[in-house]
Amino acid sequence: MASTSKFTRVAIIMAGGAGERFWPLSRRERPKQLLALTHPTRSMLEEAARLVEPVIPPDRVYVVTSRELVDLIRKGQSVIPPENVLCEPARRNTSGCLVFAAAHFMARMDVAPESIVMAVVTADHRIGDAKAYRATIRTALAMAEQHATLGVVGIAPTRPETGYGYIEIPVGAKPLAGSADGLPTYPVIRFREKPSREQAERLIETGRCFWNSGMFFWRLSTFLSEAERASPDLAWPTRELADAMRRGDERHVQTIFESMEDQPIDIALLERAQRVVMTRSSFPWDDVGSWDALHRAHPCDEKGNVAIGGPVLLDAEDCLVYNEAGAEQMAVAVIGVEGLVVVATRDGVLVVPRERAQDVKRAVGMLHERGAKQL
Repeated sequence: MASTSKFTRVAIIMAGGAGERFWPLSRRERPKQLLALTHPTRSMLEEAARLVEPVIPPDRVYVVTSRELVDLIRKGQSVIPPENVLCEPARRNTSGCLVFAAAHFMARMDVAPESIVMAVVTADHRIGDAKAYRATIRTALAMAEQHATLGVVGIAPTRPETGYGYIEIPVGAKPLAGSADGLPTYPVIRFREKPSREQAERLIETGRCFWNSGMFFWRLSTFLSEAERASPDLAWPTRELADAMRRGDERHVQTIFESMEDQPIDIALLERAQRVVMTRSSFPWDDVGSWDALHRAHPCDEKGNVAIGGPVLLDAEDCLVYNEAGAEQMAVAVIGVEGLVVVATRDGVLVVPRERAQDVKRAVGMLHERGAKQL
């Protein structure tokens, strides 16, 4: 169900990133969110909206994005109503995104903050089991309603990943009352950001540490009260923005928003808050932030290769080869290599070791400095 008799549930899809690590496929006019990277025909944004839709209907699903992307997103997908695509006045990371969304709901919805329950997801996750994912969302929403907590989804780790944050629960922790669908919810004692491989191995060995999925669930009133106690620099802008939105004072909205710090919500609020809980889930999940993650998202051949667009691979192992044009328009061959990402588009070529896929953003920065047109 989209809501209970007491609560109005809304979903926020965070989609403000430029996706530079997916160059040369991702461009200014074709951001990562609008590419079909994890589904054969749907963009990542459409897939995110459809996954949440059975729990929260499309008219209660919102996208928060940047000024540069708002028109592209409104035109580039057919699931979310154009008026539900919200434009941030500036880039202020996920804390700014969620403050802006909260202020919008306070200003535009005729519902008290204690009755608005927010489900926060992103447009760049790969979800491997839709049914389990929706059960997790339902449980996390119910826990936010029953316990007035800030909720996060923790994923059971399958490898010592160094690119993710981890969530730690107490020794011998017992699930909160009301946990449903076999999905226990526990109090959180600590967040740990992007550990070394050795540290990640130790965290996993405890059995009490889980990947931080970056999905959040809370009543708007809980968000405000926890922010007022633990992070006033989030609380006052939320209320001031809501007042300015009600008055239609766009200049004041801009001024307030630009005064905010550029911080992830985890650092700005969750690590400082008291009432934080984690709903444990085990659906296959990945943060599709780079080409290496896309390699994990697709089936491999017997040599560990992922080949998209009909490239020829000879004596290659553990590679991702992406031919955007397809074999009929462009011939691409990769021979005698191991652990590479090779991407060919009509006007750009990328070759990078898989373990250095994060460095694509640095290369894009150098292309910006050159004034390259292929961005």
